[in-house]
This record gives sequence, structure tokens and C-alpha cells, in this order.
Amino acid sequence: MESWIEHMPKGMMLKSDGFASNLYDPESVYTLKRFCADHGIRYGDTGVPVSLDTFTSYGLAFRDRMVPELEDKLVVALDRAPEGFVLRLDSGETVRARRVVLAIGITHFKYTPENLAHLPEKFVTHSFQHHHLEPLRGRDVTVLGGGASAIDLAGLLQQAGSKVRLVARASSLKFHTTPDGKPRPLWQQIRHPQSGLGPGLRSRFFANAPMIFHYLPERWRVKVVRTSLGPSAGWPSKAKFVGKVEQLLGYSVQRAEIQEGKVRLSLRSADGSERELLTDHVIAGTGYKVDLTRLKFLSGDLRSRIRLVQGSPALSSSFECSVPGLYFAGVAAANSFGPVMRFAFGAGFAAERLTKAMAKSPVRDRISVSASTMVEMTKEGDPTSSSSIETETGIMKRENGCDSCWLRWRPHDSCRGGSHLPDHCLRI
Repeated sequence: MESWIEHMPKGMMLKSDGFASNLYDPESVYTLKRFCADHGIRYGDTGVPVSLDTFTSYGLAFRDRMVPELEDKLVVALDRAPEGFVLRLDSGETVRARRVVLAIGITHFKYTPENLAHLPEKFVTHSFQHHHLEPLRGRDVTVLGGGASAIDLAGLLQQAGSKVRLVARASSLKFHTTPDGKPRPLWQQIRHPQSGLGPGLRSRFFANAPMIFHYLPERWRVKVVRTSLGPSAGWPSKAKFVGKVEQLLGYSVQRAEIQEGKVRLSLRSADGSERELLTDHVIAGTGYKVDLTRLKFLSGDLRSRIRLVQGSPALSSSFECSVPGLYFAGVAAANSFGPVMRFAFGAGFAAERLTKAMAKSPVRDRISVSASTMVEMTKEGDPTSSSSIETETGIMKRENGCDSCWLRWRPHDSCRGGSHLPDHCLRI
């Protein structure tokens, strides 16, 4: 849960409803509803926002309950081997496995526009770097982007005492509809059925039929993933943002430079008019873009053998890429299985498909590398025992599994000194 605990802004609310915020386990024995009931926390399947504190506490409790044997190890390299793969740990140890599952989290793929990327981090950062907002109190901050991360962060920064403005290319911002607590009419339920990705027939299809999505033409799938479920903020964000944060809508950043200790942004509107502004700090709330070249722990040889579709791996129906024995789950699987792979709600489908793939033929070793990230190393053992594979958003359980230990991957070149975890690693 490190990406949630350390990189989401304090005070934020999840965009997903309570029923769609469960971590996955095969029997659904430990849902968010169960956790909230056990701890006296207000809960509703819909209409009650889920706070970041509640979700992270639930995640840690889920870990302790479902994988109490969890053991952290750090993996710094992954390469092919004659009978599968070899992983190198930061301790110098090596681990061999016949199968590897990469459950990749979004923070490895943070996207900063090229016309900002040249500026030093003192002046420009990405939204995932801002869990603590106190350092920006009293400063003039410009947030770029029109999606949930940008809007949430702008509202929370204003609440924390920063002078904030939001700049977005969109001419208007979208928020989820605030629930009124009334039952929806039958005709509305039929026309806009509820789903784990929100109401609507398209959302229902994406949430419930990822396997059908997988067999659609590749070009269509890629376009749908790029254009569906676009930028929008959750309804709890609206009260913190609207009327409180300055909005410069319909503008894109043309240039950025440092001038007398501030950032000068040159903006252009859709009608061609230009304006400039000076600000102390710029935060790119510009989302994430899957690009496997950013996974530096993969060897060059291994990366070169993975067939890509616009930066994402092309996957089989069992989540296997073009390298036999190497599987991808999470956001990297979206082009193959649809937008649901970008959300926690998609973890159940991924876990079940991967479990079936692992069970098809016995293997001596099994390893799961989460590029958020965790690795599970398993060895053949008692066929009556059970084992688990952890993904970013849940657990998939194998009934004829093995003894297991868990390894974590961390890129060396982004560590904050010594053995500290970098800002974009996940620890649960």
C-alpha cells in the first residue's frame, strides 16, 4: 500500500464507491464493508465517500489477514535464464523462476509534458510526489491537468494554505454526480446500469466483460482505452474545489522557464490568444503513460523480446506476453483487457485468469514481481497446501500451492539514499 500511503495527498477521498473499493480475495471474506464494520467506520456501498486513511488502513489489515507470511526482499534486476528467469536481489543473492508475473502500478509511468521535464525538481514535480502538502503552504502553486489527481490536489492545497490555480486544456471540468440518496427509477437502472466503473452500459461492459474486450480488434481496443472513462473527479472533490480554486481552462503550456527564482509559464488558449504567469512551483497532475522502457529492472534483452502495442505489452488471454512465462497485470494490461485494468475493480478478473494459467501445468518455481512492486517466490511443496500471489490490488489464491516468500523490486537509480524506498514503490 505504499503508493497510497506515501504518494496520494493526505485528506483525499477515493473516486470509487465503497462496493468498488474492495481488495480482491477469492471468497470475498474481507471486504471494505467488513473492515469498516469491525472498526466502527461509517460505510455505504454508494453515497459515502471512502477516505484515504480508511482505504490504507483496510489495505494493511487485508495484508495482515490474507498474507501474514509476507516477507520483504528487494529485487534490482530481472533477466532471462535457460529455464525461465533469474532475479538479482540487492543483497547480491539470485533467485531463479520459471514464471514471472509483473503486476505493474501506475507510478512507474508518471507522465510529465516534455516542455516541463527539463526544469529542476525544485520547481516542477509530479502529483504522485505530494503526500505531505505542508511544504507548499503559503506558496503560489500552479497545478496542470483536468483529471481527478489534479483537481483533488488543487483543492487540498488550497485547504492547506497554498495559493493555487489550475490550468487545463479542457474547456470545462467533469465531476461525478453527487448522489442524492434516493433509489434510482427502474428505467434509469436499465438504461444506466450500475457497475464497478460507474453507471452506464459502456462502463458495465468494460467492468464485466474484459475477456470479450480482449478478442475485439487490436486497433479498436487501443482507441477505446485511450478515449474511454476520461478525466473526471469524484463528487467529494467538488466542494473543496469549485469557487475556491482559480481555474484557467482551455489553456495549454507552450513554454516554461526559470526567471528570478520562479517559473514563467507561457500559455496558449484554443483561440490562439496567449498569456503568461509567474508561479513558485508547478505540479504536473498529467497522469500516467505506460512505457515498458521505464522498467529499468528488466534487462535490455528481455525488453527487446516483448511485443508492444503503443508502449504496452501485447498479452494473450492468460495475460502472458510474447516472452513465454512472463505475465503482466494491472494498468499495463489495459490495451489487452480494457479500461477496467486501470482500476482496483479489475484485480479479481486478472487474479482468476492468472491463477488458472499457473495451475495448468506444475512448475518448480513461481515468482510474482509487482512493479509497484512485489515479487512472490514459490517452490513446489505439499500439494494440499495453499499459496497466494499478490497483485497491486489484491490476492489470488492457489489451492494446490506451495510455500512462499515475497520479494519487492526497487530501481537502484531512484533510491533516496542507502536502502530507503523511493517515492514510487509500493509496500504492502
